[in-house]
Amino acid sequence: MQRFTEGLHGYVVAVLVCLAGVGLFLLITPRGDVEHIPRRDYSITVANFSRTVPYAVWSPAQDPEGWIPNSSRVAQGDNGAQVLHIGYATAAREHAMFIQSDEKPAAGFANRMANSDKSVGTQQVGGQTWERRFREDKKQRTLVRVLPDVTLVVTGTADWTELGRLAAALREGPKPAT
Repeated sequence: MQRFTEGLHGYVVAVLVCLAGVGLFLLITPRGDVEHIPRRDYSITVANFSRTVPYAVWSPAQDPEGWIPNSSRVAQGDNGAQVLHIGYATAAREHAMFIQSDEKPAAGFANRMANSDKSVGTQQVGGQTWERRFREDKKQRTLVRVLPDVTLVVTGTADWTELGRLAAALREGPKPAT
């Protein structure tokens, strides 16, 4: 028996037994082909954000059909500005994100969120003009709308039509009480 556990022969047998165990485990473990994208409720994040900023907060009135909200957060921008991010997996399973802030200068904020300062045209969404930006190496498309109190950014790997759907879903919330 001692001969079996010593030397190269014993090592090879031990490796084969381990590989057989792993193979058996993989064989009997159920695997689902069902896609699972975690869904996140961003309503509390938006409500908390709206209590901390001095302007009316924008948010999707309704998520575009087939889209899954999968992230939301408030971050610190430049000059102490608060920045709201709401991320989605689109119906085509691309990424899209809505971002807003009153960070100044607005152009600097928009450039940072778009990863580009180059305009490639405009897009009409719900009767409003949004500036288009595209960063080819990241395949990142961005729609930017600068308002007097806030800058709205819709960005991601989604195509222009999908980004337009998210922009069209945005509604301005009530102005904060003074």
